[in-house]
Amino acid sequence: MSEGNASPPVLELRNVSKTYQIKQGMFGERKPLKAVNDVSLSLQRGDVLGLVGESGCGKSTLAKILLGLEAPTSGEVLVDGEPIGAQNRRLLARRIQPIFQDPYSSLNPRKSIRDIISLPLRVHGIGDSASQDKAVREILDVVGLPSRVMNSYPSQMSGGQRQRVAIARALIMKPEVVVCDEPTSALDVSVQSQILNLLGELRREFGLTYLFISHNLAVVEHLATRVAVMYLGRIVEEAPVGALFDEPRHPYTEALLASVLTPEPDLGVPDTHLGATYPNPIEPPTGCHFHPRCARVMERCKGVAPQITCDGEHSVECHLYGRESGQAVA
Repeated sequence: MSEGNASPPVLELRNVSKTYQIKQGMFGERKPLKAVNDVSLSLQRGDVLGLVGESGCGKSTLAKILLGLEAPTSGEVLVDGEPIGAQNRRLLARRIQPIFQDPYSSLNPRKSIRDIISLPLRVHGIGDSASQDKAVREILDVVGLPSRVMNSYPSQMSGGQRQRVAIARALIMKPEVVVCDEPTSALDVSVQSQILNLLGELRREFGLTYLFISHNLAVVEHLATRVAVMYLGRIVEEAPVGALFDEPRHPYTEALLASVLTPEPDLGVPDTHLGATYPNPIEPPTGCHFHPRCARVMERCKGVAPQITCDGEHSVECHLYGRESGQAVA
């Protein structure tokens, strides 16, 4: 959170961790897996915070915690400065809504589009059947679908249309915050841009705040105002979107940016140069968790965990920065 903001963040994580006990093999003992490891994030009203990282880094677990679907093992989740556990669950659901990755699996195939979109209204007892139908027609128009699809079923629609239905279902309660968990990754590239443009238009029209989770930095650059980079359960870098793309600081962020496809045909298929092996989260590396894959690794990285250092609105968790490296720290 920047110093000029007097009001509390609309959504905030304070030192949140989530640990699962995982059993390896039939006779193996249970070992802890830290899916989220001491994460602090804040989301200001009207912002789009892009959360990026490879599959398995903890992004979706973080989304479930923010939605109240998982309880953190430790730490606090705050909404407008108040602990999430102290708030009315039904009112909280009206304020924070999700859009999931696969629009087919997240929509009940046996229900009509009318039933799917109006479900939140019925659960919360808002209006009668006529007013609910009116609200469904209005929100369908907002997301660019004709009212005639109300009697259709998900199997009769394209992937892009199904995701528009999922967006309509999320917005019919007029939420303040929308948690978008990989909302375009299951769609064709041409459809992805349409959905991203729609999400941008809806944000401006309704004053929405997004947490936008993706493994694709190019997608995040299109929509986000701030970006947080996650690696093995930790936030290793966070900055305004322009600063992060123009001047990435963490070697992992640099590798992710180097892997983004460009329109230049001579460059070929990009490579992160990180190798195909992702660290075992049950037995993470000592010191900096990224050091076995880092092109700029130092001896200190192998045994000492780095601290987060901040320079204005740009924070990074890396031994290349901070007082010990001689770099300026705010």
